[in-house]
Amino acid sequence: MDDDQLLRYSRHILLPEIGVEGQEAILSARVLIVGAGGLGSPAAMYLAAAGVGTVVLCDDDTVDLTNLQRQILHTAEAVGRLKVESGRDTLLRLNPQARIETLALRLQGSALDEQVAAADLVLDCCDNFATRHAINRACVRFRKPLVSGAAIRFDGQVSVFDLRRDDSPCYHCLFPEGQDVEEVRCAVMGVFAPLTGIIGTTQAAEALKLLVGCGTSLDGRLLLLDGLAMEWRTVLLGRDPACEVCGGRED
Repeated sequence: MDDDQLLRYSRHILLPEIGVEGQEAILSARVLIVGAGGLGSPAAMYLAAAGVGTVVLCDDDTVDLTNLQRQILHTAEAVGRLKVESGRDTLLRLNPQARIETLALRLQGSALDEQVAAADLVLDCCDNFATRHAINRACVRFRKPLVSGAAIRFDGQVSVFDLRRDDSPCYHCLFPEGQDVEEVRCAVMGVFAPLTGIIGTTQAAEALKLLVGCGTSLDGRLLLLDGLAMEWRTVLLGRDPACEVCGGRED
């Protein structure tokens, strides 16, 4: 790190759990964020501000006026622009030293495999089960840690699937694909604006801990937030040995 970086990240370096080595790990990391909306906005901003070397921002949507209530990466002037372009501009204003790569597409197939394989860590900040399951399968395939978040109405959830570990559950263990799960969208059900900030920021915190290797992650735990009562609940998760996606991973 140069003198400017030592000063910029000094409050991290002062933490014995992070220090110089941990901050250098953050600076050399490549993080893939799928979704530049309510969750991806605070997650990307904190990761860029913290010094993540390369942030890959993926979203095929454009900024809509209804997004501005919670998607803090974007401003009124960005309405109509691609979210990844608006997000890149915001992140570079926040930290000009960050490298921001943008993908204005729905990540799937070989493109998804390529991005997950190249990343050190993946954040699932999307809003549909099909994409979540595709991301999970790729993370299992390439053994990449996955930080997953969701927020709807006043309810939020976040978990870590550290797929570098043989005993870690995957997203499919929790929500089996093809199960009769109701797909709910903010556009229909609504969402409390600060809830996305709380969950997205928690995703960023878990991501940084994983990159540094400090503390205890949410691997094996699902953290649930009732935003109306402001109560947190923890549900323990176990790996499903019969899981169609991660079963036999130790082989």
